[in-house]
Amino acid sequence: FLSVHSIEFTHLLNTILINVTSFFRDPESWQYLSEEVLPRILKRKGDNDVIRVWSAGCASGEEPYSLAILLADTLGEAHFRQRVKIYATDVDEDALTQARMAMYSEKSMEEVRPEHRSKYFEVIGSRFQFRPDLRRAIIFGHHDLMQDAPISHLDLLLCRNTLMYFNAETQGK
Repeated sequence: FLSVHSIEFTHLLNTILINVTSFFRDPESWQYLSEEVLPRILKRKGDNDVIRVWSAGCASGEEPYSLAILLADTLGEAHFRQRVKIYATDVDEDALTQARMAMYSEKSMEEVRPEHRSKYFEVIGSRFQFRPDLRRAIIFGHHDLMQDAPISHLDLLLCRNTLMYFNAETQGK
């Protein structure tokens, strides 16, 4: 059926993918990233050098938006807008659509500190939208890690939402 109706493959894939994610998922990892990894990256970059990050397997966008918050806090908003490019990719088109909209429910915002909520999100009805001026630094796109060429010249690769679903051989590849 899938070979005759190729469009159905996308629907099947979107149905079986596990899009479990949240803002600042596993806080200890984000703390380490903030305190150890980002300072090392920034130390080796010039004051005006672009910082390129890839969130592979970004699902509905919580990971790249969490990273954007950390980088905007670290660099300041003006430098963030000038210097940061976050490439956020996934194979799930429905998740990417949600990520591009940058709209989140109250429940999905539970791990976002109140000061970050008020600074980086706009309240629209009962939902929270990541600020459009900062959202422009994030480029969402479809990418299959097993088939598509990787994004190159990166300062940081986040793939926590993806590698855990691969077996050891696929992770190595």
